[in-house]
Amino acid sequence: MKFKQSHTLKEIASIIGCTYIGADDFAIYGMNEIHVVTSGDIVFVDHPKYYDKALQSEATVVLINKEVDCPEGKALLISEDPFRDFNKLTNHFRPFTSASVSISESALIGAGTVIQPNCFIGHNVTIGSNCTIHSNVSIYDNCVIGDNVIIQAGTILGADAFYYKKRDEGFDQLLSGGRVVIENNVGIGALCTIDKGVTGDTTIGEGTKIDNQVHVGHDTIIGKKCLIAAQTGIAGCVIIEDEVTLWGQVGTTSGITIGSKAVILGQTGVTKSVEGGKSYFGTPIEESREKLKQLANIKRIPELFKNQK
Repeated sequence: MKFKQSHTLKEIASIIGCTYIGADDFAIYGMNEIHVVTSGDIVFVDHPKYYDKALQSEATVVLINKEVDCPEGKALLISEDPFRDFNKLTNHFRPFTSASVSISESALIGAGTVIQPNCFIGHNVTIGSNCTIHSNVSIYDNCVIGDNVIIQAGTILGADAFYYKKRDEGFDQLLSGGRVVIENNVGIGALCTIDKGVTGDTTIGEGTKIDNQVHVGHDTIIGKKCLIAAQTGIAGCVIIEDEVTLWGQVGTTSGITIGSKAVILGQTGVTKSVEGGKSYFGTPIEESREKLKQLANIKRIPELFKNQK
């Protein structure tokens, strides 16, 4: 998430009430979660296991719960609770604003687009030309939808990321300040849920078609001309490259990559990154031809025991 204008290290520290290491006028241009952080951003880290990853990332400022050596060219924000203070920044720069009408006055809707009854279109949403948004679709704030997009009834774009920190009193939610971006000529089925990024974008590439009852997690990037069948669940921070096919009831773990033109057969659990141009099946996932051979051999086990007697 980039700020509308740059802010100084001193200004950011005053918002969250913490100390800092660096020049007062050190420039900061945005804030992002570790998976999508870029130069000029703030990133937070609150566990020693990930200190090095955060300090060596593209982030210019690290919000951290321990005073450590500051890498050259960077600055530190020293916080007792970086998770809490990252939420404070999200709430400051992208606060939730309640709606009073079904279609926000700040929404931009292109020529020829049809919005069916009982839809909700949030603040600062952009919808392109010649789209069809069927009844009971909810499009949360800041979503971006291209041209010639069809969204079937009951789908929700832009719900919060499933991202929590466990505390003694329960689970503390990381606030989501990102967006959902739907490119041109995408089709989205009924009752789908596509979560916005924590600070970045969840993106559905041009020409991709999504069946009914599919879930796409936060910060996931789906490429062009993909086919995703019903009841598939895609976790957060997944990269699905162009022309991938996911058949029904596929599930993925987070943070993996599925290569271009891969085919994932139904009910497969994608537990790791896989190369493109191949067909896969099973849990744990393997190339489909090998997996089917294994299943065929399992059926032969009784016969093999019988022949040993």
